[in-house]
Amino acid sequence: MKSKASVLTLRIPNELKHKIEKVADQQGLSINQLALYAFTKEIQEMETYNSFSKHWKKKTKNELFEDFDSVIARIKDKDLPEWDKM
Repeated sequence: MKSKASVLTLRIPNELKHKIEKVADQQGLSINQLALYAFTKEIQEMETYNSFSKHWKKKTKNELFEDFDSVIARIKDKDLPEWDKM
């Protein structure tokens, strides 16, 4: 089932509007498609950051380093593709 769309009116500086139009044109997108992509991507990044932040706040710096070292130790001896080696 398709979601019902809403209209959102934004006030932005002319310079930004021209940049948006230029990028949309370069990408072969409408301004609406570019805006949907940019908003979706940024909102997802914010949600991910907030999720990790909640997790990190519960741990000390040492606990975070211990967790990291534990993960690295588990993959250290595995055969990794050349492009994924440190």
